[in-house]
Amino acid sequence: MPSFVEDCEVVIADSPSGSGNQHAKPRLSYPRAGRLLKHSDFERVYKQGRRHFSSHLTVFYLPQAADVTSGNVSRVGFTVGRVLGGAVQRNRIKRRLREAVRLRRSTLKTGVDIVINPKKSILTLEFATVLEEVGRAFDVIAKKLAQS
Repeated sequence: MPSFVEDCEVVIADSPSGSGNQHAKPRLSYPRAGRLLKHSDFERVYKQGRRHFSSHLTVFYLPQAADVTSGNVSRVGFTVGRVLGGAVQRNRIKRRLREAVRLRRSTLKTGVDIVINPKKSILTLEFATVLEEVGRAFDVIAKKLAQS
């Protein structure tokens, strides 16, 4: 019986250990300290904060209170209502927004709480547009906070 495998390369699928791999990319994470998690924090930003409207997002923001123990790190939260679709669509929107925020965090001013509320049009956007929209919102927020 003839063999059809003549030239083959052996590939080992084991990943190298973290300590020995010097060429690994640094892990850019979305730290817990950078997230709004409590309902009371969301309510405070909604009631006391200011708003920035864009074509695909509504962004609520508020400088952090002195008693907040986040270590002067900006915190971001997301609210995606059932109007935007089922759980699969809502979770996809949140994943895309989290990634956009993670990539644009460096432009964000420290010591501000932000709640991002996407509109239905975000379902059909390309990720580059979402990234641009989040970056533009952060720039506008930084300018408005610098003025006050």
